[in-house]
Amino acid sequence: MDVVTQTRMRREQGRDLPVLVWRFATPVRVIASAPHGGGIGVRRWAVNAQVPGSYARRDPDRHLAQLGVALGLAGRGVGMLTAADVRRCTSGFDGGVEVTATVGLGHPIRAAAADDPRPVEPVGTINLVVLVPELLTDAALVNAVATATEAKSQALADLGLEATGTASDAVCILCPGDGPRALFGGPRSVWGSRIARAVHTAVLDGGRDPRSRSDGADA
Repeated sequence: MDVVTQTRMRREQGRDLPVLVWRFATPVRVIASAPHGGGIGVRRWAVNAQVPGSYARRDPDRHLAQLGVALGLAGRGVGMLTAADVRRCTSGFDGGVEVTATVGLGHPIRAAAADDPRPVEPVGTINLVVLVPELLTDAALVNAVATATEAKSQALADLGLEATGTASDAVCILCPGDGPRALFGGPRSVWGSRIARAVHTAVLDGGRDPRSRSDGADA
C-alpha cells in the first residue's frame, strides 16, 4: 500500500494536541471498531487523535469528521481518540505487516469481570492501526481483529497485568482493495501470525514505558 504517515498538531480546548495521520494514495479496505468510520468498508485515511483526559464530548463521530475536514483529508476515513500521548506511539513489524500502537494503561480491565456500578473511565486507551499488504476477505478481516486482540492481551499478561485491555480500546486493520485474496486471519495463518507478533511487540514496548500507566491524567 502506498501510504503517507504524519504527526500533525491542532489547537483544541486551549491546548496544542497531536494527531497521527495515515493517507492512502488509493482506497483501502478497512475493518475498524473506531467511533468514526467503523465497520467494514473502503476508506481513504485514518487518524488517531490525542484528547485531554477530561474529554467528555458525546459526539466523537462528528468531532472526528470535523477534524478530518480541518486536516484536509478527503473522502471517507477512520478516526480514533485516545488520552495517551500519540507522539509516544510504538511500532511492530513482521513479514510486511506494520502495526502502530498508542498504549494508555491508566485504567486496565478484565473483559469478563463482574459489572461495576461506577462510571466507566473514558481514558487509558490502547489503539491499534494494522497495515497488511495483501487483500483480506471479510471473514479474514474479522478473524484478524480477534487475532490482534488476543496478541494485545498476551502482551498485557507479559507486562504482569491481570487485564485483557481497557474499556475503550479500538483496532483498525487496513489492507489493499484488490489483488490476491487471503482467506484466513487466525493466529496460525500466514497473515494472522504476522499480525499477532507485530501487535505483541508494539503493545509490549508501549506498556514498558512507565508513562503509559498515567495516560489519561490532564497535564
